[in-house]
Amino acid sequence: MTEHDLNETKDDKVIVSAEDDEESLATDYLGLRDEEIREICEALENENAERVHEILLDLSPSDKAELLEKITLEQRRAFMSGFSVDFEAEAISNLQEDVRCQVLEDMTADQIAHIISDLESDDALDLILPLDPDFQREIMRRLSAKTRIAIEEGLAFPEKSAGRLMQREFVAVPQFWTVGKTLDYIKAAKDTLPEDFYDLVVIDPSYHVVGEIPLNRLVRASRGDKIDALSLKETHPIPATMDQEEVATIFRNEGLASAPVVDDDDRLIGIITYDDVIYVIDEEAEEDILKLAGVKEDDFYSGIFSTAGARMRWLCVNLLTAFLAAYVISLFDATIEKIVALAVLMPIVAGMGGNAGTQAMTVAVRAIATNELSGANAWRIIGKEATVGLLNGMLFSVLIGLSAGFWFHNLGIGCVIAAAMIINLFVAGFFGASIPVILDKIGVDPAVASSVFLTTMTDVIGFFAFLGLATLFLV
Repeated sequence: MTEHDLNETKDDKVIVSAEDDEESLATDYLGLRDEEIREICEALENENAERVHEILLDLSPSDKAELLEKITLEQRRAFMSGFSVDFEAEAISNLQEDVRCQVLEDMTADQIAHIISDLESDDALDLILPLDPDFQREIMRRLSAKTRIAIEEGLAFPEKSAGRLMQREFVAVPQFWTVGKTLDYIKAAKDTLPEDFYDLVVIDPSYHVVGEIPLNRLVRASRGDKIDALSLKETHPIPATMDQEEVATIFRNEGLASAPVVDDDDRLIGIITYDDVIYVIDEEAEEDILKLAGVKEDDFYSGIFSTAGARMRWLCVNLLTAFLAAYVISLFDATIEKIVALAVLMPIVAGMGGNAGTQAMTVAVRAIATNELSGANAWRIIGKEATVGLLNGMLFSVLIGLSAGFWFHNLGIGCVIAAAMIINLFVAGFFGASIPVILDKIGVDPAVASSVFLTTMTDVIGFFAFLGLATLFLV
């Protein structure tokens, strides 16, 4: 091997090593690997406390939360009973709600009060909310007056409102201050300020919001500059009673890092930061996806019986609509007795209609949730989805018509199912887009109820069209 070959080999090794390092680094950011979870669980089972402490010391709060979520209830209790000191408040706060409740229910009120004291007010409120009211009161008695008042104020706001989402730690400065005085204030009050903040809120003597200053704008200014001259006059105050979905829409549309929250008198009472809004966006998106399937939020971590009970109610609704479709089929039982091939082909018509309708419905529900679909463009979107359904129906009618005709050696059956396919896919596109719009207009959550009505329409009209055309032209 020549010196040139050796150098090339070394270079290849360096490249491979660098790629491996990048892949390993990316995996670290994405969370715990299964091997790491197995290793720490084995150390726990072998009662190797020193190794457990060593591993937990290297984990971030989000990794510790992921660990607790992926292990069994017994293992979770073993970790929290023997190594609770290694799980900081932020790790507990990052847990999914059902898992967090299980962890907290095994703790004393003193332990939970200690955790809450280490959290910012919005995270503290989120942690205590799902707990039993009597247990809540027991915990509240052990909190400092400042923390207790902040949580009580948060509990007074509507569920999923800006008041529940905001934190009460913020940086507000009078409009007549200078940059120098503001910077001195921030340094002197560092222990009482929020851990992270991105904007300063400028207020008048009545605590009304009159401006906002991004931190980068502040640090670039001279110490003698006036705050009033430096502040952005365009503010985005959010009413405390505003729904959190509307808050997320404002952040997305305006590209905000934070926004002040005001009470009914427009006085500053808190602030919402982008990281809280990210959780809202994830939560609302997850909730809508789960509702489309009739599954409740956090179903993944719920117990077997509670999960079965929640899904049972939804399945009962679907059972009732299935009887309606069965009734339509029963109207044509004589036709089916004469042409048995119809019974074989019926599921194709219903299945294609259901899938096409679900596509249109998913797009419509998502657009309503993000405020992209409203009365101004509803008919245009409905018309588009109906046309898409019609075009797909015409395309697949040729395919299914020829297939059915050759399969049963009957051109008439092929023509009937082709016509039924066109009708049902057109109906699927029309109702898939219009049902969520109608439900939203009458105040019903389209993510919850759309699928029931859509399935009923596509099944009933699909069966009626197919069997009705067969009765007219084949019998």
